[in-house]
Amino acid sequence: MTHKILAAATGVAALVALSVPAAHASKDPVYRANGMCSAGADWKIKAKNDDGLIEVEFEVDSNRNGQRWAWALSDNGVLKRTGVKYTSAPSGSFSVTRHIANMPGNDALSVTARNRAGQTCLMSLTFPG
Repeated sequence: MTHKILAAATGVAALVALSVPAAHASKDPVYRANGMCSAGADWKIKAKNDDGLIEVEFEVDSNRNGQRWAWALSDNGVLKRTGVKYTSAPSGSFSVTRHIANMPGNDALSVTARNRAGQTCLMSLTFPG
């Protein structure tokens, strides 16, 4: 009897495990872009739908800890968010995640990040509407 219960429990666990990927398959796509900054750092930006908002995440990697970077996020040329971040160990990078309104049509997302030494990163990504 114990073997039958164990077998039944194993079968249920297998069905639950098989249903997890199907739930993840319905996720919205993630849009990505990357590039180089003006003096050797690199950048990445990605955007995805998050309950009707656009979740924008971007990263700058300069391989130097302690750099101060001022950044500005725009959507279709309209400034949405600004801030300051510092690169940190172990990679000498920083990342920012923000949620903004999803405007009708395509969203032309752009981020400008500058450090005190004058290095500039210009990121851009189109989020389809």
